Amino acid sequence: MQRSIWTYPWDIQDVGIPAFLDDVTGRARLDMVSLATSYHAGRFLQPRSPRRKSYFPEDGTVYYRPNSALWSDAPIAPVVAQNVGEGGDMLAALVEERENGGPAVSAWTVCLHNTRLGMLHPGDVTRTAFDDPNFYALCPSSPAARYYVTTLVRDITTGYKPDRLELESPNFLGFAHGYHHEKDGVGLLPEDDFLLSLCFCQHCVARAKLAGVDAEAARPIVRQMIADACERAVPEAQVEGFPNQGIDAFQRWPALFDFLRWRSEPVTSLLAEIADATDPATQLVLIDLADAWLGGVNLREAAKLLDGVILCAYDMSPEEVSNLTRRGREQIGPEGFLGIGYRLFFPEIGSAVDLAARVSAACAAGADGLNFYNYGLVPAARLDWIGSAARK
Repeated sequence: MQRSIWTYPWDIQDVGIPAFLDDVTGRARLDMVSLATSYHAGRFLQPRSPRRKSYFPEDGTVYYRPNSALWSDAPIAPVVAQNVGEGGDMLAALVEERENGGPAVSAWTVCLHNTRLGMLHPGDVTRTAFDDPNFYALCPSSPAARYYVTTLVRDITTGYKPDRLELESPNFLGFAHGYHHEKDGVGLLPEDDFLLSLCFCQHCVARAKLAGVDAEAARPIVRQMIADACERAVPEAQVEGFPNQGIDAFQRWPALFDFLRWRSEPVTSLLAEIADATDPATQLVLIDLADAWLGGVNLREAAKLLDGVILCAYDMSPEEVSNLTRRGREQIGPEGFLGIGYRLFFPEIGSAVDLAARVSAACAAGADGLNFYNYGLVPAARLDWIGSAARK
């Protein structure tokens, strides 16, 4: 059973590597560290840090030292965070510790969720049916964005040889994003968020056309459904069976249904290219949610290309965790690695007993690994909850 904790480079820098490793392997009884190597903006409360209690990371930067030779012809290139120069390359430091008997290392890599690069390259972001750009989301149909992601993975895995690389957001992102001062006075339903996440950028339209799918025939349907949602005094569902029926809930709109069936193609083919770019020594897994199809992910096809999947069981009861694990196993098959991710936030998880029950549910249902979010964001005492759950 692989047991890892997600963390940020500044978490390790603030407490120091010896104390961090003692927390991870001794207190929490874990055998892997999942370090952010590419990440987005935010404001993070830092209860663990002896230096500060909040941190604002640079938007859309990487936390390793790229091989410049790989990026010489790249239309979209990574920006290295100042943190690396100021505090050191934590990915290299963890790999060195691994070689000296420390925990295994996983490179937690955010792929297409990048507002900095989206602002710099507006022709490569997803666009709504109204052609509104989603600057936080590079599009998986964009050749430039695909080159960026595959080169990013090649760079990290060949240069650092992590034991694992965890892919976050190599797919279409939802409309709700948590952007700075994001406003929604309508009260969008989950189906409205999904409709607003559907991409009709030039790259998607062209790629769909190559597959014999008319994206432009789907566009006015989506536009009208979004317009109708915006005109109602109060929210009202338009798609019966959403989200439980998946894309089948949209069969009454044939052009849209055909478009949605195609929509997984850019994601699946990108995952294939990522797998080809990954150093064979590194295990490649996808981080996703229960309803991965919302982002255009076909988990069955993804499992054929990758070594496994980590499904996030955030805010789920033990019974729901068990169901998620069983469904995940059905989709990825008996051989693929299946991890389950937990968020250690209160009151989502209220005690060591609460966490242990959810961990036991995943283990009993066939999980191969556990990931915990997040080292620097929660009080140190919750590491004891992890350690207690690991002993069950």
